[in-house]
Amino acid sequence: MPKTKSAIKRVKTAEKAHLRNISYKSKIKTNIKKLNTALAEKNENNIANYFKESISSLDKAASKGILPLGTAARKKSRLTKRLNTLTKAVPLTEIKETAKSEEKSL
Repeated sequence: MPKTKSAIKRVKTAEKAHLRNISYKSKIKTNIKKLNTALAEKNENNIANYFKESISSLDKAASKGILPLGTAARKKSRLTKRLNTLTKAVPLTEIKETAKSEEKSL
């Protein structure tokens, strides 16, 4: 157990950061699972929304230092590749446009 005041404070702040990081990583995993489920069901509206949420959460985690930049890029690449292979009939650009138009309508 730390003795000095600064070491005690460091333990407290490290614990807060640890809990925040775990929460954010859980959110990322949930978004990716929702996307994979939507891809399996081939539900185009959900695919667009969940893809956008997944990419956004990965970008935010990388910018905040929760995930390394390479890890976030690799996960985004794999998600995009899976999206493109499972939805060959609908190109990625159309899915992005659909997501943007749905945002505007909300």
